[in-house]
Amino acid sequence: MSIREEFEKRERKFMSPFGCLSSESRGRAEDEEPSSVRTVFQVDRDRIVYSNAFRRLKHKTQVFLSPLGDEYRTRLTHTLEVSQIARTITRAMSMNEDLAEAIALGHDLGHTPFGHSGETALKEIYSPDFTHNDQSLRVVEKLENKGKGLNLTHEVREGILKHAKGYGKIIPDDPNELAGTFEGCIVRIADIMAYLNHDLDDAVRSGVIREDQIPKFCTRVLGSTHSERETTMICDLISSSKIKNNKLVLSISDDINSAIAALREFLYDNVYRSPKVHTEFVRAKKIISELYSFFLHDEELLLKELEGMEMAGYNHTERSKERLVCDFVASITDRYAMILYERIFFPLSQV
Repeated sequence: MSIREEFEKRERKFMSPFGCLSSESRGRAEDEEPSSVRTVFQVDRDRIVYSNAFRRLKHKTQVFLSPLGDEYRTRLTHTLEVSQIARTITRAMSMNEDLAEAIALGHDLGHTPFGHSGETALKEIYSPDFTHNDQSLRVVEKLENKGKGLNLTHEVREGILKHAKGYGKIIPDDPNELAGTFEGCIVRIADIMAYLNHDLDDAVRSGVIREDQIPKFCTRVLGSTHSERETTMICDLISSSKIKNNKLVLSISDDINSAIAALREFLYDNVYRSPKVHTEFVRAKKIISELYSFFLHDEELLLKELEGMEMAGYNHTERSKERLVCDFVASITDRYAMILYERIFFPLSQV
């Protein structure tokens, strides 16, 4: 019996009947020889961590442009915080921690530079249907590994696709909006828990808001520090989720749910739409829009850039020029977007 098989055997003993056993994965799009050491979800996690798209997350904005300071969250640190929260919850609920970790680490691989301003720009100039969760799935299926994709399991790909929730309910009523595994659903909730807490933390650090502006109801129910709020949210999800009619129902208590909703509304009104963040938002959209337009008319430079990012191996004749440019612009980092913008539109500054 291999090490992997030994671990799969242990999973059957400790995992909840509602967890997703590694040995019962729906598999990959292309069959491959299983690892002798790692389960399928551990393999997926490692493929994501070693991907180019994952490394680029360190220079992609969460909310505040990274040049403002080294202490602000980036898309990478956000991803790691989501992973930590998801792992804590799945471990406590005897779910598949490896599956949750893989989904969490891959959920934002397709996020644009400059956070949601980049996503908004591509919605306007490429397609209103563009979303970062669709793009994240595209990254792992078609763009990574020189166009071959990572050949991840069905459960991880579905969790990546269905992690986004916009401004809707934390736990939506429509089951079609949720991943088919509880681990995928937990990552979706962990994503909200992570960004509410760290975006609030960064907003106070940046001076966009003061701590005394945070709604008293939120601090009273959730806590007054990042650690207290996160712990309250995690523990409440674990304790409020119950088995009903032989089915597990993920749930958050009314008080906590109301406080989370109030905190999210506060962040949207006072941080995400604040003059300081909005000014950066407008500038970022301009950079993305002008780069998109430029590369749409310079295919030679576009293909050269894609080759440098190890994305040129994907047969570009199978997609429109617009799709090709969108994939490129969505994949670059904030830092490289600014370097390209200066190089293209301000060439005299390099003399």
